[in-house]
Amino acid sequence: MQNITIAIDGFSSTGKSTLAKQLAKHLGYIYVDSGAMYRAVSFYALQNDIITGVVLNKEKLINALQDINLNFKFNSELGYSEIYLNGVNIEKEIRTMEVSGVVSIISSVKEVRQKLVYQQQKMGKAKGIVMDGRDIGTVVFPDAELKLFMTASAEIRAQRRYDELVLRGDNVSFSAVLNNVQERDFIDSNREDSPLIKADDAIEIDNSSLSMDVQFNKILELVNKTLESYK
Repeated sequence: MQNITIAIDGFSSTGKSTLAKQLAKHLGYIYVDSGAMYRAVSFYALQNDIITGVVLNKEKLINALQDINLNFKFNSELGYSEIYLNGVNIEKEIRTMEVSGVVSIISSVKEVRQKLVYQQQKMGKAKGIVMDGRDIGTVVFPDAELKLFMTASAEIRAQRRYDELVLRGDNVSFSAVLNNVQERDFIDSNREDSPLIKADDAIEIDNSSLSMDVQFNKILELVNKTLESYK
């Protein structure tokens, strides 16, 4: 059976990464979290005073891109790959509210997107890949055999994110998380380069009221149907 490319796009905190990991594990495919790549660049920018608050030194960021080396290494205990920045595992460090607060700003820089899209396309040349992000079905893999677009209400997505952060031990307020979700939605949807939009041939999944099991089984049906058509 021919391997396919599965592109999963959508708003923040819609469970794209969780779904992508489930599908990749079930299918024996490679999983790539493109959002982690943008978060890694954001983490680098914060650590090197390239962005302070919402003030970005764009020229300094562009010049620093040559010094940013990203790669994924499979963690057999977790069952998925973790991201490394210049040889250091930063999987936990990129999941903070501080990084969440600037990632959409960093992602809006054309040169950043060009660098990461090029790397993502190289990763997917052999197919057999599940990648999630904001522009996977529109820019990275416009010819993907299956495209999904994940959505849910901002309040539900904020609650999911808030619960996740609290479970990790982070000291955050729900209002701050909701504000971050809404700000990221606006920036992601309105940026000039590769805005978050639903591809014409993408299947929209509103998981506001879907359990993870129901969602996975529903999407697995779509995957199997797509695989059948490429036999």
